[in-house]
Amino acid sequence: MRLVIAQCSVDYEGRLRAHLPRATRLLLVKADGSVLVHSDGGSYKPLNWMSPPAVMRSVEPEEEDRTVGVTEVWQVAHQKSDDRLIVRIYNKLHDSSHELGIDPGLIKDGVEADLQRLLAEQIETLGAGYSLVRREYMTAIGPVDLLARDSQGATVAIELKRRGDIDGVEQLTRYLELMNRDPLLAPVRGIFAAQQIKPQARTLAEDRGIECRILDYDAMRGVDDSASRLF
Repeated sequence: MRLVIAQCSVDYEGRLRAHLPRATRLLLVKADGSVLVHSDGGSYKPLNWMSPPAVMRSVEPEEEDRTVGVTEVWQVAHQKSDDRLIVRIYNKLHDSSHELGIDPGLIKDGVEADLQRLLAEQIETLGAGYSLVRREYMTAIGPVDLLARDSQGATVAIELKRRGDIDGVEQLTRYLELMNRDPLLAPVRGIFAAQQIKPQARTLAEDRGIECRILDYDAMRGVDDSASRLF
């Protein structure tokens, strides 16, 4: 992984256009080809990024850029679309590369791991005609908990949480954006499933076209708690 802290401006060109004016930011260049632009805020979410497969070239700035102090230009091109990320660097404060090795992946707590296993075994809980494609479907930015097909054969990405909050919705949103770039998968819709979903998370998910589902963990395990009830 390469870490660069620099004064830079960033332009994204493709299905949409976005511009980040000159400021000091952290640029991450990963071994998988992805490039992420971070600020010193906003938690883990990058301000902009290019997902793999992508190719990055460092080129000399044109005369117009040199006159305003640009010293280097990164051109990051996605290999399966016309999307491009253009990073204009004015001044580097730090530039280092590190070999991280193979990551063992995220180890989820017992309940989330059980939810994933149980829902994979009981995929028709989501609706008649659902079928499981696979668990832990790997994308360039992490694994989707479950990949399934609905009764119409459409692809569905399912993210599971014990307690569903906005961060979980953002995570699924990024997965969907990436997966919908793949013509072999698209169109892909999302289901955000949890034992509890916060109202703000539900609102955000539904605004983005993501379906929310509440999972009854005990019922999925076959636990009958009627004996503990007064009525």
